[in-house]
Amino acid sequence: MLRELFETTVRRCIEEGLVGGEGFAVDASLIKADANKQRSAEGSEPVDWKSMAESRRSVQEYLDTVDDAALGAASEVKPKFVSRSDPAAQWTGAQKGHAFFAYATNYLMDMNNAVIVDVEASRAIRQAEVGAARTMIERTQDRFDLYPERLAADSAYGSAEMLGWLVHERGIEPHIPVFDKSERRDGTFEKATLSMTTSAISIPALAEKSYARGRSPTKGSARLSMRTA
Repeated sequence: MLRELFETTVRRCIEEGLVGGEGFAVDASLIKADANKQRSAEGSEPVDWKSMAESRRSVQEYLDTVDDAALGAASEVKPKFVSRSDPAAQWTGAQKGHAFFAYATNYLMDMNNAVIVDVEASRAIRQAEVGAARTMIERTQDRFDLYPERLAADSAYGSAEMLGWLVHERGIEPHIPVFDKSERRDGTFEKATLSMTTSAISIPALAEKSYARGRSPTKGSARLSMRTA
């Protein structure tokens, strides 16, 4: 019901000309879960979730979404702690203070008038937030026929997999910081500049690394290339 109300509001914004549909931005914010460390278990500790699900709805909801890419299946890494009362919540110290259990609320926003065109909940980890961004982009095309030409985001969304999906599979120009570790020799990179021309996306100074793909995206004929400076 809430989803229907939200999408009705977005359609009205589109009808009134408040949504351009050319440029989107994506980000996430933390929502503190109603869970505490005192009722948690260590991530490696075995827990009989099926038995607990018989009396706790939150545990049953966790089991129902354990294979969901935005929740249980977002990462194979076991969290440090798991809440017994709300096991889908993620233990996080992302705000540089005391760690706590949380979820992430992900927003996809049209940049013309800052209208939020989609929202998706996920675990409060980068992999889940990136997956939620892909879900929202696909859903806005399906529900509203909105197909952005460019996407702005912070470096959390600048993985090679995400950039490849945007360029090669969706034909969307990414305005996303990536990493260049050119002074290191362990295969990682430091912050670099992502520039796009009509024929290529170039990530310069990539420490003796070279990678290019010529697969045509949905729009245009761009290719993703990583070149040595």
